[in-house]
Amino acid sequence: MPLFTYSAQGPAGLVTGELSASDRSEAFSILGRKKIQPIKLEVATASGAAVKSSTRSQANAAADPPGGPIKLKLAQVVLFIEELADLVGAGIQLEPALATMERRRELSGIKTLATVLRTKVRDGMSFSKAVASTSPSFGNLFCALVSAGEASGSMSTILKRQAAYMRSLAALRSKVLAAMLYPAFLVVAAVGVSLMFVLYLIPKLTEMLDSTGGSLPFLAQMMVHASELIKSTWWMILIGGITAFIMLRAWISRPESAIPWARFKLRIPLFGGIFQARFFVQFLETMANLLGNGLTMVQAMQLTHQAIENPHLQREFEGVMRHVGEGVSLSRALDRSGQFPPVLLDMVNVGEQTGDMPAALSRAAERFDRELGKKIDTLAALIQPVIVFVMAGMVGFMAYIMMSTIFETISSIK
Repeated sequence: MPLFTYSAQGPAGLVTGELSASDRSEAFSILGRKKIQPIKLEVATASGAAVKSSTRSQANAAADPPGGPIKLKLAQVVLFIEELADLVGAGIQLEPALATMERRRELSGIKTLATVLRTKVRDGMSFSKAVASTSPSFGNLFCALVSAGEASGSMSTILKRQAAYMRSLAALRSKVLAAMLYPAFLVVAAVGVSLMFVLYLIPKLTEMLDSTGGSLPFLAQMMVHASELIKSTWWMILIGGITAFIMLRAWISRPESAIPWARFKLRIPLFGGIFQARFFVQFLETMANLLGNGLTMVQAMQLTHQAIENPHLQREFEGVMRHVGEGVSLSRALDRSGQFPPVLLDMVNVGEQTGDMPAALSRAAERFDRELGKKIDTLAALIQPVIVFVMAGMVGFMAYIMMSTIFETISSIK
């Protein structure tokens, strides 16, 4: 009977040992009955290791979906982590927890992901590596934290913290999208109404006036010429717009254009401040989460660097990492970068003085999250009346032209 060596998480912490079993499935069952979660399970003999390696390759090949990596939406990622955190936190081992998620009634990517991960975990692959090789939707930050949890035996705690962290990011993204939805609708409506006036209503009134032998007002003549120009050259305008869009996308996709484009987005009036505030909240929450999970300052900053979405801010953060690596305190390193507000620096300095950096960063994240909410509310309250005013002005201008044309028609008839 083959001899297996294992590393597992038990009630008393991380344990290692050996056991005899007919195959890997029986070995997992034995460890499950002992209430310990295997992290690593290998056949002790060389030949057995070769068999294990071959079996793992076949199982992973069979487990991988034919469509390639499994991609989930942010809401699905949050739901997956929340359900897994609840199951593991209730004392259920990782493989049975994935089996429970595999039996979900809802047919979705979560069910497929749980099936693939369960197969890989049962075959001896660590959960962090299984997630990294199966779905890119979780990111390097999640995989690195889970790997640290597997090594330290704090998987349940890390999953719960990551669930809360991902919920906050999802709420932040939803807040920004919800604030932009109504203004975008107003812009589309304004453009649609303007095109209806220019392309349909005003030309109809022009035909009525021509039948009476009258002359168009000056503004109406301009609108008619604009309408005729759009009708005759719409295909050129469409091709030009598509070409400009493709060229802009091609320029943005170039590596050397990423930083200038990212810097430009931070300087957009009204929206740039929201992008910066969102970065501050994400930075503080990520650092608080990592330091709270027991990582060192340097390790936490390296993972935070990977989680930064803006290339310009990511490059600026590299300088902060370099200064901290040289022994400079975090607050002074952030101050030297010139990208962080004084209030944030003061709160980080308080955490350094008290020795409880995770709590200080969490409080700072809550404060900047409230500030971000205020900025989003202010932007939504400001941009909506501005768009309504512009839209009313456009419609009023078109209505004035129509009324002038109607009066001119009535005068010609008289």
